Amino acid sequence: MWRSFFIAIGAMMMIVGVEAMLIDSATVYAAAESSAAQFINPNAPPAIITREIRPGEWTPWVIFSLGAVTVLYALTLPQRWGKAGHAG
Repeated sequence: MWRSFFIAIGAMMMIVGVEAMLIDSATVYAAAESSAAQFINPNAPPAIITREIRPGEWTPWVIFSLGAVTVLYALTLPQRWGKAGHAG
């Protein structure tokens, strides 16, 4: 169970790292100030409270590499605990 959990976390971090490499900035809308209709209607005014996130040049590489290390670590867990695995 722990092995699959860490593989999933690592894979998600790798995906977020790749996404951060592909974007220049992301605008996050406050959930309390926006409605579903504003997301559907492109002519609707944007939410009052927005936050623009601009990842640094190093950020995607750090996130991706931490995810890769986590996945590699999780893949070697059964070998560390022996061939039968760990019952705990």
